[in-house]
Parts: sequence; C-alpha cells; structure tokens
Amino acid sequence: MSHNYATPLTPEKRLTRVLSRIPEDWSVNIDRQPDGNGGTCWRARLTLPGDDALDWTAPQGTMVEALETAWRQARALPGGEAGPQVTVKN
Repeated sequence: MSHNYATPLTPEKRLTRVLSRIPEDWSVNIDRQPDGNGGTCWRARLTLPGDDALDWTAPQGTMVEALETAWRQARALPGGEAGPQVTVKN
C-alpha cells in the first residue's frame, strides 16, 4: 500500500499560492465586513492594468477564499490570463 499521501494546504500556503499567481501590475483590494452574526466576512477584487476595477466578490468566510474567488473572476475575463503558470513549491 502506498504511503505517498498529499497533505492539505494550510491557509498560509493557500494565501502564498494565490498571491504568487496574481501579477505584480494587478491591483488587489480586500474588504473585511461584519457578517451580521457577530463574525466576519471577506470580499476581494482585482484590477487589471488599463481596466476598471472588477466587481467585489460575494462575501466569503475567509480572506483566502475571497482572493481565490477574485482570481477566478479575473481569469475568466478576456485579457485576464496571467501568462505562464509558475509552480510554487511550499
């Protein structure tokens, strides 16, 4: 039996991964708001060079989830390709 199990990414590694994928010339906005239940929710948006800021993401439970959602929104747009993908080794 194989013992080569993948370990889940920690929140810190997920944050490092998503930030490493966002090109340096893209602007990042992060917003923290109360969720109405005594907790916190997060929204994020990216701005591609020469474009207006994208819409805020729907509220997410963590900052990392909000950034990952904003990254997927930006990638779905024409011109949203970030170029060659780089593998991050954590």
